[in-house]
Amino acid sequence: MSRLSDSQCYLDTFANAGYQHAFRIYRHPQSKSGRRLLLIHGAGVAGRLTWEALQRFLDGWSEILVPDLRGAGETMSDNGIEHPFSVNDLVSDMTYLVDHLEWHEFDLAGYSLGGLVSLLMKQNLRDRVRKQYLLESALLDRKDWQETVSVRQSFSVAAKRLRETESDEGIRTFLDTISPNRKVSEAVERMTLQRLGERRLGFANSLDAVTNAALFIDRESLLAAQGDVSSFIGGLSVEPMHQLHQSLSDSLRNWHYHFVAGTDHSLPYQKPRQIARIMNDELKRYLSGY
Repeated sequence: MSRLSDSQCYLDTFANAGYQHAFRIYRHPQSKSGRRLLLIHGAGVAGRLTWEALQRFLDGWSEILVPDLRGAGETMSDNGIEHPFSVNDLVSDMTYLVDHLEWHEFDLAGYSLGGLVSLLMKQNLRDRVRKQYLLESALLDRKDWQETVSVRQSFSVAAKRLRETESDEGIRTFLDTISPNRKVSEAVERMTLQRLGERRLGFANSLDAVTNAALFIDRESLLAAQGDVSSFIGGLSVEPMHQLHQSLSDSLRNWHYHFVAGTDHSLPYQKPRQIARIMNDELKRYLSGY
């Protein structure tokens, strides 16, 4: 699979709910499909850093939209303060964006926090969201819901430490919870700490948004509202996550689970070419009716 070397990138902003929201649109002239894809990043690391490498290998879409969520990247509140927010705020922002761009139908992918936002968008916009991709979506990490809610308490501890100290302790708590089996070099770990620490309070607010969402979300209803989903789980991620997604794949005709060997929760950064290839293949399967 070759890299789409002549893709065009446009940076723009839109104003909504007291924020200036930044987004990028990548246009792939080689693709004649006319399909559009929205990519939503996870907590702490902005859209471009999350998706830049991966989107270059996506050949099934003519336009790819990569926004920065609240608390990350170039999206800022009008008064410069890192305000707390909810996942429903993020869903509202993304819905406003696709309406603003007049994207009446689109495919949708989300990573971690962005996965949860994607699930909720599909629930709200069933007829507009088409093919879906989830990369280790938040709140889809354990089959037992109470265990899922319990694990979120570790993220609350991480968020508290991020607010109270300038050390890396809070970020390490997050990484140790979400990627306990990660095997990375000292240089990669240092870069990860730096990226997640760029907007510490924004990152903390993102973690709290998911923890608070776990208190009101009906996961069964949320899953029942989804369309054709391709889910990606890193091979080094915790076994209960694999068990949940295998179970969903076994019980739901529309759920397609992909094991990505040699990766942990950082899979879009670690295996962008491989994930893009599977995304391309999954789009072809979806369009063929299987």
